Amino acid sequence: MSTRVASGGIRIGSNGAGQIQVVISRPEPKESIPLAEDDGEIRLNGRRLPGGIPYSQVIRELDQMIGLENVKDLVYEIHAMLHVSRYRAEAGLKSEPHVYHMLFKGNPGTGKTTVARLIGRLFQQMGVLSKGHFIEVERADLVGEYIGHTAIKTRELVRKALGGVLFVDEAYSLARGGEKDFGKEAIDALVKAMEDYRDRFVLILAGYTVEMEQFMLTNPGLTSRFPIQVEFPDYTVDELLRIAEQMARARDYQLLPQTVTKLKNHLMLAKARHLNSFSNARYVRNQLEKAIRNQAVRLVEQGAHQPGKSELMALRPEDFRLETEKITSGATILQ
Repeated sequence: MSTRVASGGIRIGSNGAGQIQVVISRPEPKESIPLAEDDGEIRLNGRRLPGGIPYSQVIRELDQMIGLENVKDLVYEIHAMLHVSRYRAEAGLKSEPHVYHMLFKGNPGTGKTTVARLIGRLFQQMGVLSKGHFIEVERADLVGEYIGHTAIKTRELVRKALGGVLFVDEAYSLARGGEKDFGKEAIDALVKAMEDYRDRFVLILAGYTVEMEQFMLTNPGLTSRFPIQVEFPDYTVDELLRIAEQMARARDYQLLPQTVTKLKNHLMLAKARHLNSFSNARYVRNQLEKAIRNQAVRLVEQGAHQPGKSELMALRPEDFRLETEKITSGATILQ
């Protein structure tokens, strides 16, 4: 993958080693809280924020995301801390800059990249980062082909990320080649950059939970350099349904009640079958896009008249042609 640049995560407890442990719980879905347009206030996970803050739009976007309640609480705490830091400075008290390097751990489709992009925009508007741009890289973008080349490539990417967020996806792959692999050189270069530019950019390392925990053991000083560690658990079936309906509404489509029932039953089976590899919201998006194509074929083939608005919007059960691998027999059927 080539480097991509785009404009532009809780209950907090210490594990005794100085790291903030962030564990995202997924409580029963709550009714979304309406935005307080009349008094200029906005809400984040039920907490009020003044509407005049420069990052109000990003807060609204975060609040509308399904789940991620504790990521929202973390952002609120950063908002509160920045305000108090300003008060302390005005009172003549010390107010040191904080380090926001993060670890994102979880399965695919749980919101890691989306949240990382939002963090860049948010931190820029909060004044934490000067630019807020987002650079996403993987192993191939960091690791060179000969001795010394990796450090050069990594330092160059860090320089490009100054003022913004450097997001390393599948970061554990940097440690998979053994002692002679150049991935270790990339890790060392990142660690040095975190010290040299500690408050000038945010480094986010992301990947599967188990692999990321093993990766952190490869360098004794690595864990202590990431004060914020975020777990992104799999979405529940009910949350996945809400995500599907949200995605459909964004495209001016609507899931009929019987469609929701069919999709719910399928998601229960799919999650059970692919417990450790289920791709969550990404899976839902792929199924929705297939259903939209199937709906288009159905409407064209039904013939005689031009479909009305409600027909153009409705996604029926037959539009979701879902392959379900039966857990008991292993047979594949098309629903």
